Parts: sequence; C-alpha cells; structure tokens
Amino acid sequence: MSFFVYILASRRNGTLYIGMTDDLARRVWLHRAGALPGFTKTYGVKMLVWYEPHETRESAFARERQLKKWNRAWKLRIIEEMNPQWRDLYEDLLL
Repeated sequence: MSFFVYILASRRNGTLYIGMTDDLARRVWLHRAGALPGFTKTYGVKMLVWYEPHETRESAFARERQLKKWNRAWKLRIIEEMNPQWRDLYEDLLL
C-alpha cells in the first residue's frame, strides 16, 4: 500500500492545502466534489498541483507535518519544481 502527501490549490499561486491519504485519486475526487466539509470546500481548493508517494503512513504523516510548517515560498518552489505549468494533476491519476 502507498501513502501520499499532496498539495491542492485554488489556482496558480492561490490558496494552498496540504493533506495526506492512502488513496490519492479518491481523496482528490472528494475535495473536487465538495464532499469534504471544511477548508477546501470553503475556499474552492480543488486543483491537485503536487504529490509525493511514501511507503509508510508514518513517513507520509511526518512529511505532511513538515510541509505544513514551511513558509509559502518553499511550498511554491516544490510545486514549481514538479509542476511548473501548475497543471491539475488529477487527470493523470485516472490514466
């Protein structure tokens, strides 16, 4: 089983959300559908712009906590390194 840390954005350089899951496609679908109450639904944060696989729940959780402490510039940098066009990567998960 794989675990994922991911970043959603409302738009390029917009509002960011960092999360962790063991089913990335399903979790992003839930965010996109507005099925999860809270921050992402309130602020329209639905675009998957970055993700990173982990082998264990513990390593994914540690990475999520680390990223949440980072300043915004660092978060934008890792997004741009993986996804310079800020494409919505959700469609790639479905292939």
